[in-house]
Parts: sequence; C-alpha cells; structure tokens
Amino acid sequence: MNMLRRSLVVALCAVSTLAGLAGAPKVGEPFLNLSQQSLEGTLPDLKGKVVLVDFWASWCPPCRHSFPALQEIYAKYKDQGLVVLGISIDESKADMDGFLKKMKVEFPIVRDAKGTLAEKLDISGIPASFLLDRSGKLIAVHEGFGGDETKRQYIKEIEKALAAK
Repeated sequence: MNMLRRSLVVALCAVSTLAGLAGAPKVGEPFLNLSQQSLEGTLPDLKGKVVLVDFWASWCPPCRHSFPALQEIYAKYKDQGLVVLGISIDESKADMDGFLKKMKVEFPIVRDAKGTLAEKLDISGIPASFLLDRSGKLIAVHEGFGGDETKRQYIKEIEKALAAK
C-alpha cells in the first residue's frame, strides 16, 4: 500500500508540473491580458507599447540589484514607447512601499500579493521578466539578474522591439 501511495504521489506531481508548464507563456505567443488579472494598483496604458513585466519582491537580493538598471532603462526608453511594469509579489504592502521609497523608482508598480499571476506564469524564481512587443506577444523571458550582462541583454531586446514598429 505504501508503494502504491508513493507512486500515486509521484504521478500527481508529474501531472501538476506538466499542467503548470502548459500555462507558462511561450515566446511568440500572446501574453496574458494583465487587465484581467487580480492585481492591486493601477495598470498603465499598455496598448501599442513595448512592455517589460518584472516580477520582484522586497526581500529578494537580486531584485534590489535589478531596480537601478530597470529605472535607468525606463528613463531612457519611456518616450520611445517602453513601459516597465513592476509586479511585486510581497504579501505586505508596507514592505513593498518601504522598498520602493528606498529605490525611488518612477516606473509603474502593481502587486500580486497572493501570487496568482506568478503561479499562472509558472514563475519559479525572481526576479522574472517578460518582454512583450507592441502587439502583446512575448518576445523574451529572463529569470534572475546577472548585473551588467542582463542589463545589456534587456537593452538589446528592447531596442529591437522598439525599432519594429
């Protein structure tokens, strides 16, 4: 009986993993409609914009390192049609607000406190970023933040997306 139970648990885990992967966005496919998600905060107008969606949390050290780069990229490209949208997965709004006060970001931030959207996207680590073209299709995915190398990759992908009118 113990062996049967163990086999059943393994099978259920495998099915759950496959089900999660089925919902994960794939490059070249339309991204989820963010206005239809349960997010706290005000979404900016994303229509016709290149959008860098970045999932983060105040307690995440790599997220702290990524924010200055994201702010710099946003400041440089926002007038060309880029929106950087930060999505916090902090359970505590106070933790999120304290982090943002220290970071002094200008790009829009919303909160996925229950992690519902992060779960739909099968995010396994943060920061996790999704770059969308002007039509809302996913064109790049990044997990983690590797400093200047990741920043250069973001810029290369963003410039290419902005040039494709």
